[in-house]
Amino acid sequence: MIHQRIRPFNTKDTYPEQNLDTDLAQAVVAEGRMVFLRGQVAQDIDTSENVGIGDPVAQTHRVMQNIRQLLDECGATMAHVTKIVVYLVDVRHREAVYRTMGEYLRGVHPVSTGLVVVALARPEWLVEIDATAVIP
Repeated sequence: MIHQRIRPFNTKDTYPEQNLDTDLAQAVVAEGRMVFLRGQVAQDIDTSENVGIGDPVAQTHRVMQNIRQLLDECGATMAHVTKIVVYLVDVRHREAVYRTMGEYLRGVHPVSTGLVVVALARPEWLVEIDATAVIP
């Protein structure tokens, strides 16, 4: 792995009662150039068009695609991600969001914090994710 992942795990083992499958870690040790991404939402970053209104899966795909695109523009990859913070407006979307996010983080094992918030900047947004990456 690019960074040292301490105590990697998969959410399907940690939360067996939920239908999850996301690779995470308890800690990440990294050295290099840091990339801090603004929280990404279900909005096309080139056109500002909202995507997947009412659909947490479609919104999470757009969020993760935005993260991947921005990392690429910074000279990084998803493998460089060390930390993510997930903001949800409804805890009932958690499984769908984490399953979808997990598709993009397979084998990466970042540390993660998840929060349920009252609202995001626009009422149609269901999920926001910010990411930190370190380019070795």
